[in-house]
Amino acid sequence: MTDDHDRRVAADHDERTRELPRHDRDLDRDGVPDDRERRHDLTDRDRDGVADVRERRHDLADRDGDGVADVRERRVVDEPLGVDPRHDREVVVARERERFGGVKVGSAFFGWLTATGAVVLLTALAAAIAALVASLSGGVDDVVEDAQQNLDATGIWGIVILLAIWFIGYYCGGYVAGRMARFDGAKQGVAVWVWAVVIAILAAIVGLVAGQNFAVPPGSMPTLPLPEDQATTAAIISALVVAVVALIGAVLGGLAGMRFHRRVDRAGFEVASSARR
Repeated sequence: MTDDHDRRVAADHDERTRELPRHDRDLDRDGVPDDRERRHDLTDRDRDGVADVRERRHDLADRDGDGVADVRERRVVDEPLGVDPRHDREVVVARERERFGGVKVGSAFFGWLTATGAVVLLTALAAAIAALVASLSGGVDDVVEDAQQNLDATGIWGIVILLAIWFIGYYCGGYVAGRMARFDGAKQGVAVWVWAVVIAILAAIVGLVAGQNFAVPPGSMPTLPLPEDQATTAAIISALVVAVVALIGAVLGGLAGMRFHRRVDRAGFEVASSARR
């Protein structure tokens, strides 16, 4: 009985409002025609002529419930004004990392290309500086003679320069990979280093098959400027040290590239939080 009564009341109301001109309608039944008041939009916020209580889609046009359609305002929020924007940022970044995180093989490959190029360029720069110093010091022969007389100091400086070149080169490669991948910068740096090892192994295999005319690409794998007959335990340990330094540089570069995107995210949410106020 109650449902029948409600339907009859609604039908009677629809019939009466249908017969009235638009300027005489009173959808909120407060005795004031809708075109003479401003409060009727509280019951018909999307202004489609259907009361909000009789439809479910009005909240899509006024998500913050302030009585102003979203298309007519700039501040549209889905949560209360007191929400901490840092929480929003953490949730969004976590959701993005869950979907787009992980090792990106393509980004790591381009990072390896960058690292290889940087190592080659830095090595050439170091050689050019050494040649310039030799020319200013009286000639290459004098420099070589001085180096032979101070083998310990020359070896230490050579190792330091080599470590610096590999660290800087793979830092650049890790930065490129982390910047491209956006997430998991440390993993991208490790992937850059793994690319270097894989390429060096493949080049060595091809070299064994093709003969001595094929050489490992310069800068593709940590090496030391030692004669072939000195491949001793000390030389192997030194090569491992260079490899570890390159790995550390790649990981730190990947983290630096990833942190750039975190700064961008923070800036975006700071603007959003200031707009809410």
